[in-house]
Amino acid sequence: MVLLCLLTLQASPVYAQEPESCRQVRFADIGWTDITATTALASLLFDSLGYKPTTRNVSVPISLVGLKNHQLDVSLGYWDPIQTQSVEPLLKAGSFVMLDKPNLVGARTMLAAPSYVADGGLKSVDDIAKYKDQLDGKIYGIEPGSSANSKIQAMIDKNLFGLGGFKLVQSSEAGMLSEVQRAARQNKWIVFFAWEPHPMNIQMKLTYLTGGDSVFGVNSGAAQVHTLVANDYLVRCPNAGKLISNLQFTTDIENHLMASIMAKTDPATTAREFLRKNPQMLEKWLAEVSTFDGRDGLQEVKKHLAM
Repeated sequence: MVLLCLLTLQASPVYAQEPESCRQVRFADIGWTDITATTALASLLFDSLGYKPTTRNVSVPISLVGLKNHQLDVSLGYWDPIQTQSVEPLLKAGSFVMLDKPNLVGARTMLAAPSYVADGGLKSVDDIAKYKDQLDGKIYGIEPGSSANSKIQAMIDKNLFGLGGFKLVQSSEAGMLSEVQRAARQNKWIVFFAWEPHPMNIQMKLTYLTGGDSVFGVNSGAAQVHTLVANDYLVRCPNAGKLISNLQFTTDIENHLMASIMAKTDPATTAREFLRKNPQMLEKWLAEVSTFDGRDGLQEVKKHLAM
């Protein structure tokens, strides 16, 4: 009996309990639906592990100040290269830390067209000017003041790619997508600003244009999303830090999560339903992670989610 007990103890992983100061995990949500989705997933996991996650909805600049001043612990929303100009100087100054691996690869921001337009010959930014008449001389952007619109307007103002005679149509995200869907129903040609992750990528057949690296970045607007943490967080809260480090997503995961949230489903409910349907994700995300009080994290999360 004693030998059996010893063997059982040796077979069970031993975890250290996290300091009480680590129980609260303070997330930044910069207001972008993809970050709302991933933050909801992370928060559900932490809650299931016995932590007390909280989320503050703040702008990108305020999130960076919060991390620097240790008023926030984690941001899952550093889009590179879109935010590089704001974030890089603070990283170099040691204001906070970026994790070694991005939490999302395969993201992109670029001009796009319905796939029937690409099939008709408009495949590259260099092709847009050739089809000015079919496009009615317009390129559809998003809300006024956005960095995306600034890039498109600069292309027009500088006559890059022969776009000097085009007009930028500014609108909300929803307004722009409505125009694209209306054009698709009528099989009309349209070029618009698109990005992934976003439900548009699973709700319509679209093609991202090639080229334009000098404006949208290398590899036709390729982007990565990184995790930022307060500069003492990984050392101070190693178990929580391990979970944060394990969190890596795919564009397909985020496309579907965002579709649910944008259909007015509560983010927490969306996260719970996703994990119930995709329990295999827990194996990777909870590897070497315990509950707050030192128990096996994977088993406790499965119980919490009633799997």
